[in-house]
Amino acid sequence: MRQFFTRFVLVLALALGGSSMTNAQEAGVWLQVEAQPTLSAAQERVRAYAAQFQDVSGYYLGSGWYGIALGPYSAADADSLLRDLLARRVIPADSYISDGSTFQQQFWPIGVGSLTAPQSLPNLPTSTGQTATTDVIAAPLPPVEEPVVVEPTPEIPDETSREAQASEELLSGPQKQQLQIALQWAGFYDGAIDGAYGRGTRNSMGAWQEANAYEVTGILTTRQRAALMGAYNAVLNGLGLQLVRDDATGIELQIPTEVVAFSSYEPPFARFTAKGDLDATVLLISQQGDQTRLFGLYEILQTLEIMPPNGPRDRSDSSFEIEGVNGRIHSYIYAALTDGQIKGFALIWPAGDEERRTRLLAEMKASFTPIPGVLDPGIAAPGEDQAVDLISGLEVRQPILSRSGFFIDAGGTVLTTTEVLGNCGYLTIDDDHVASVAYRDDVLGLAVLRPETPLAPIGIAAFQTGVPRLQAEVAVSGYPYGGVLAMPALTFGRLADLRGLNGEEAVKRLDMVAQPGDAGGPVFDNGGAVLGMLLPRVDLNGQVLPPEVSFSVDAPAIIASLTTAGVTVQTTDQVSFMPPETLTREAPKMTVLVSCWE
Repeated sequence: MRQFFTRFVLVLALALGGSSMTNAQEAGVWLQVEAQPTLSAAQERVRAYAAQFQDVSGYYLGSGWYGIALGPYSAADADSLLRDLLARRVIPADSYISDGSTFQQQFWPIGVGSLTAPQSLPNLPTSTGQTATTDVIAAPLPPVEEPVVVEPTPEIPDETSREAQASEELLSGPQKQQLQIALQWAGFYDGAIDGAYGRGTRNSMGAWQEANAYEVTGILTTRQRAALMGAYNAVLNGLGLQLVRDDATGIELQIPTEVVAFSSYEPPFARFTAKGDLDATVLLISQQGDQTRLFGLYEILQTLEIMPPNGPRDRSDSSFEIEGVNGRIHSYIYAALTDGQIKGFALIWPAGDEERRTRLLAEMKASFTPIPGVLDPGIAAPGEDQAVDLISGLEVRQPILSRSGFFIDAGGTVLTTTEVLGNCGYLTIDDDHVASVAYRDDVLGLAVLRPETPLAPIGIAAFQTGVPRLQAEVAVSGYPYGGVLAMPALTFGRLADLRGLNGEEAVKRLDMVAQPGDAGGPVFDNGGAVLGMLLPRVDLNGQVLPPEVSFSVDAPAIIASLTTAGVTVQTTDQVSFMPPETLTREAPKMTVLVSCWE
């Protein structure tokens, strides 16, 4: 019964194949020895065969099945070889001769075209010292689990309940678990994936049968199991899953070759970019390194545009996993350190296609295999497309908007402009510290931010309460070009007026050419006290003002506004002199970059 059942499902797997490999296969025939319901299982088995046989090949058969075959051979040689191998018991008893008409995409050997011409049988010594026309070593292969059944062709009748139960008993534990997973995927099972078919599993089988117009028995027949698994595996159709061996990176991995194609080496990455309408990316990660480099890679990857900030992170001493999702993409990255080499992969997939992404990622995780070799850091020569916002050819994640700000107390509270608040998912101080809005004054354009974790700033603003002298030298400290520069810059100018153009008491006019990124930064007098906060540049009533006209909120107005909100700041009425060189050293200690992120 067991041999009949195994042959039965293998014949069905071949019969449901879909498109064939073309008429070129008429030149030879194959010995069909196995079929597996997943690519990862088929790859494991085909490697076992390839270790003992020549002329081993693997093909997708359709309906989610993958076949392993020997050949091709002439019909006479195939018949002789089949009888010889069966006599030696080195291939399954239900192996048979196939014309290859159901073979579709080849997954083994990797990178080798399909053989169609009949191959000669080599003469190898037998255990008796005689020669035999076979290419097999006499030691038997490890036992193979019977595959989960595939959907039978219409001409093969369905089973009775007793026959269904008998065929079910032939399934291994993992195969039973796979059926539970498929029932869970279909929405009929929410119990443990344990391969134990108790009341919960039986009820879910009955519910699935009822939903699909079958007789409700709680025991799936061969045909019903095939229909369930066919639907479960159908989500991977069209992805062109293929095991890719990349010797440059030393990685073997299943890749959806109908979706992505190799693009370039950008150490430590090998990039596979979208080849069609589906905007997906696969990266192979490979570099020499130690734990310090692994941890550095973990941090750097989270700054890239391909890795949204929202999602789980898990880092151990020798590996990490990062997942991120936003409205556009869902990304996953894995890397591990072994014997001084860091290897891993990344899958960046469009958001909203979760079912297919989850199944594809599971196949990629199962197939990921480090092999000898590591990516040469000099493999890619510098090109014209280099940029400061690219890391190994990948874009660094950029904020929606960045402006300047400055510390106003010892706990790291920051004053900035309301312009930076916008429609933010979150705010950061100096990119690394997430902050929230504690207070805002939309009339004056002030925003007070508090970091989630208290900071210990080196410098804190002291607001000038005295009346400054007209035409005195002033300076604004800020990030004129956002985060392009690592440190804030000082822009010098003069105090042009104690009021705004329309006589506003809370505003001072400056003679200074400031950049948009400077807005929110502190405006210093020539003694290092803060006269106010630089306002964003706004042209009034359609008038375009000269570039040297800038404005700041007056310090007394800032103090009054913050006092009403319960925010205490430092003040001074001392007028002193600080050389520009000293101010250039001191101002950055209190100036910060404030960024609004998606």
